Amino acid sequence: MSNRVLLWRHGQTDWNVANRFQGHSDIPLNEVGKAQAQHAAQVLAGMKPTLIISSDLERARFTAKALADLVNLEVSSTQLLRETNGGQWEGKTGAQNRADDFENFVRWIDGEDHPAGTTGERRSEVADRAIKAINEALAGKDDQLLVVTTHGGTARCVLGKLLQLPISHWGVIGGLSNASWSIVQTNPRGWHLVEHNAGSIPEPVFGEESGAPAVPDWVK
Repeated sequence: MSNRVLLWRHGQTDWNVANRFQGHSDIPLNEVGKAQAQHAAQVLAGMKPTLIISSDLERARFTAKALADLVNLEVSSTQLLRETNGGQWEGKTGAQNRADDFENFVRWIDGEDHPAGTTGERRSEVADRAIKAINEALAGKDDQLLVVTTHGGTARCVLGKLLQLPISHWGVIGGLSNASWSIVQTNPRGWHLVEHNAGSIPEPVFGEESGAPAVPDWVK
């Protein structure tokens, strides 16, 4: 028997499209994001999740509720699943942060584990707090499908830590599109990646850590 963790990124926000660093800023879903959440929830409901936890920020809570309403589960919200605190970078676009704080921003984009926006969080801190929430939800349980409704940066930190990659290599894990998900599962040797950036309809990856936007050629 084993547990599975499904890391589900929230639906689209206007700040995602504008490539603004959201961090702890409580930005709601836009209309596209609401539709994405509802659509993805119908797919995820068929996987028969057993537990749902969520970041306490509105964009994640709304996304989680779309699934909870379909499967009759309660959502446990926690600050531990928030996006990276972006410090002085929050609310600014990737271009603005490159212009205002080029060296620090590029070093952070390249994977160095220093505080985002000078006063924000390290990736290692984000991973530790998010995995704490996951471990608490799964404590004493087996054969669970835990849906973790969270944010793109947080999901990547969790994946990097659980898959035991060096922090400098967490960037090799591609970003999650809005309302898309990844699944990891336990086995006797630890965690392994089952599925990544899954969704029934391909979506561009907006707000790639609020650096340069990563948009696939097929959407240009």
